[in-house]
Amino acid sequence: MEIIHKIGRRKTAVARIYLSQGDGAITINNKDLNDYFPTATLQYKVKQPFTLTDTTDNYNVKVNVFGGGITGQAEAIRLAISRAMCEVDIENRATLKPEGLLTRDPRMVERKKFGQKKARKKFQFSKR
Repeated sequence: MEIIHKIGRRKTAVARIYLSQGDGAITINNKDLNDYFPTATLQYKVKQPFTLTDTTDNYNVKVNVFGGGITGQAEAIRLAISRAMCEVDIENRATLKPEGLLTRDPRMVERKKFGQKKARKKFQFSKR
């Protein structure tokens, strides 16, 4: 099996993954998964595509991720891995699609407008 390269995005986080046959090692920005994402929920999010497709220890993943916060980065990695798993075996799509793992979350931060404090918040209004 050749190396599969996929990209996942979430908010401003961009994750590039390189999936290859291996023993289940996940390296993120040259760090181990457990070092980069210390909380169990973020580790679960990253491993979720492998868990759903029963391929937990079959592939090695090398990830370059930048931008956004840790949750956005974890979800960007999850999307990229899900896309790669669909390329490995088209049958995986039927498992991942209903879970919503192949959908790019379009929600972004709304821009600040001039004459306002933030995107929606206004300056205090004085009647007199």
